[in-house]
Amino acid sequence: MIGSHVEMLSKDLLWTGLLLVGPAVITSLVVGLVVSIIQTITSIQEQTLSFAPRILAVGVVIALTLPWSFQVITLFTEKSITYILEVPF
Repeated sequence: MIGSHVEMLSKDLLWTGLLLVGPAVITSLVVGLVVSIIQTITSIQEQTLSFAPRILAVGVVIALTLPWSFQVITLFTEKSITYILEVPF
């Protein structure tokens, strides 16, 4: 009985983590790809050029998804407390 609660809690933890980091990671990948394409087209081979746009884009995405992230974290916390309370002693 306890194993199923741990399994459900672990599954929810992994999915919640993926949901929370997904927008920032995808944004970083897309911005990095676009900057790399622009660097290739313009023959600018500066290694540090891609960091500033990535940081700005990820910061904007985090700021925009912050209310949604709080909802996801709140839902996970409520589920976790429910799972813990259902464990028999």
